[in-house]
Amino acid sequence: MYEIDFNKPVHVFFVGIGGISMSGLAEILHQAGFRVSGSDWKSSAITKGLEAKGIQVFYGENAAHISDDIDCAVLTSAVKESNAEFTAIREKKIPYLSRAELLGQLMKNYKTSIAISGTHGKTTTTSMVSEILLKADTDPTLSIGGILKTIGGNIRVGKSDYFVTEACEYTNSFLSFFPTVGLILNVEEDHLDFFKDLADIRNSFRKFAELLPAEGCLIINADIPDYQEITNGLPCKVITYSTEHSADYTANTIAYNELGCASFTAVTPTGEAQLSLKVPGLHNVSNALAALALADYLAVDRTVTHDALFGFTGTDRRFEYKGTIGGVNIIDDYAHHPTEIAATLTAAKNYPHNTLWCVFQPHTYTRTKAFLDDFAKALSLADKVVLADIYAARETDTLGISSEDLQAKIQALGCDATYLPSFDEIENFLLENCIKGDLLITMGAGDVVKIGENLLGM
Repeated sequence: MYEIDFNKPVHVFFVGIGGISMSGLAEILHQAGFRVSGSDWKSSAITKGLEAKGIQVFYGENAAHISDDIDCAVLTSAVKESNAEFTAIREKKIPYLSRAELLGQLMKNYKTSIAISGTHGKTTTTSMVSEILLKADTDPTLSIGGILKTIGGNIRVGKSDYFVTEACEYTNSFLSFFPTVGLILNVEEDHLDFFKDLADIRNSFRKFAELLPAEGCLIINADIPDYQEITNGLPCKVITYSTEHSADYTANTIAYNELGCASFTAVTPTGEAQLSLKVPGLHNVSNALAALALADYLAVDRTVTHDALFGFTGTDRRFEYKGTIGGVNIIDDYAHHPTEIAATLTAAKNYPHNTLWCVFQPHTYTRTKAFLDDFAKALSLADKVVLADIYAARETDTLGISSEDLQAKIQALGCDATYLPSFDEIENFLLENCIKGDLLITMGAGDVVKIGENLLGM
């Protein structure tokens, strides 16, 4: 594998530079003095931001973008063998790395490299941890899978030995990392276009845990069924947390305010801590416990941790308040897995509303088909569901599945579900049917956020 010498900046080209993680890595190298360029399918707020910083971005897929002066290329996992730029890179014998391999090499430069993994909650927990380390004046380098308002983006380049990143299991990318501290938030079935089954996924998380050095630490959710299969025999320190079972860190006396945000007592090995959150739901109590356990391991003052968690109001597209129109509050959420959907809609039950509307855009045919019944059950927690077409993302085979199949499953559970093929039709339907006092949540990992923004005239 090609090794980047971070003391000798060269020209690095990113294929797929507009992705949230790829753009962050590009910015880190740019700030380190590397010449950085890249390509993406179309212009976006992210690519425009990169261009404003002096990074050259090409649009479309074209072999001509690959110049002879490129020293190394970085590829997103979505790049296929047939990609014209990838073909040109191989023909010119330019060394190349995956996004995960570059991130792993970057982690080697930091004494404390923190990798936050799990099927759900990575971005929120990474953001909580980031807020704590910023509040503690540790000057960390941060790579987050969403926009954190405190830093005005998804990336921050610090000068200390602290590095924090999300660690995604898809295509086993997190197995290219070199963490000294690892978090595992949950392990469930997902990405079944890559993994064979849950056992295959659990095996990957075990391998991730094995990456930690003997002097390192793994923080793991004890609510994961048989979590000991992941931790048994590890040479590193293991810290557990739970909202349901016995663990090193647990939550007692959980109370919710009128917006569904929790205050609770964290019971820890060194005594109790009182925490209050400004993000809703029991799932965020769990995320906060993980962040507290990490902060304690890093010897962050408890007052700092409390203040940072209390000040955290979420990241973009995580139960994000978008605005109000005609007395209807509009929230947007990235949830695209049944567990995430259930957590978000359960949290929304505590938010002031008359009727709870959920506009859901399924994400990928593979996931929709694999979890069809689970999606229906989770979505039926809403009073009324409106379904958009499936967002294909990287997939081309429909597998014979559609949003109409999901609609039928939801209706069979006695929940009101409507399918409309276009965003325009959905927006008109909502304008005609939502009334003052209702709560409208747009939900999904695609571009469903546009529906709420269009209604608000954003």
